Amino acid sequence: MKNVDKRNAMRAGAVSAAATLMMLLSSPAFAAGQDGKELANVSTGEAIGLYVGIPVALFVIIAGLVMLGTAGSAKSKGK
Repeated sequence: MKNVDKRNAMRAGAVSAAATLMMLLSSPAFAAGQDGKELANVSTGEAIGLYVGIPVALFVIIAGLVMLGTAGSAKSKGK
């Protein structure tokens, strides 16, 4: 039982660290100096790819990694 608790604690720490890193990277200190004017020349396809495609791709990648991790533990439980 301790091994499961340790794994959950490690997972929670990794998620917290990743969330903190993303918040730090999106802080105003990293913002562009042109007040968003550089996005004025972005086409509709590029904007959809940027704001829809990338998040969907990240979701699929993360979901796939989670399923790979649970598939290994499901096989070991069956034996």
